[in-house]
Amino acid sequence: MNDFVQVFNLLAEHGEFGFSSDLLEANVINISLLLSGLIYVLKNFLGSTLVNRQEKVLLAIQESEERLRHANERLEEAKKQLSQTQMVIQQIKEEADITAQKVRDSILNQGKLDIAKLTSAGKNSIANAEQQIKKQIQRQITTLAISKVTVQLEKQMNNSIQNNIINNNITKLGTEL
Repeated sequence: MNDFVQVFNLLAEHGEFGFSSDLLEANVINISLLLSGLIYVLKNFLGSTLVNRQEKVLLAIQESEERLRHANERLEEAKKQLSQTQMVIQQIKEEADITAQKVRDSILNQGKLDIAKLTSAGKNSIANAEQQIKKQIQRQITTLAISKVTVQLEKQMNNSIQNNIINNNITKLGTEL
């Protein structure tokens, strides 16, 4: 520090730079007045600027809070809609399961009915075929029996038997008339 004071003194001796203890000559009062004026003017300017800035910040905060409140309301509404949609989806799934079960049961029942009808129709068809076969067999048996009887009659029949049969038939016809 001592060196610093010496440097000032050397400069003061040469008249270029120095420290003056005279307050009026140093214009300390003028500088103080100037500083006071600047502080007063800057205080008002900076104060109003800071107040404006503070108002803008508060307004921005209020707007942000309002947007946040609206966003939260929309979020709650969306959650309610999601919940309702999920309930509707669940109901649709349950109804679809019930409908699918009913369709499945209906198809199975219809299949059982169709099988019963086909079985019945098959049995009827078999019974009809059996009846036709029985009738055909009976016809063939009858035809064979008639053929056999005819052959036997032809072998055993002679003129005297034929005359006896004809006479018996004529007698029967005569008594009936």
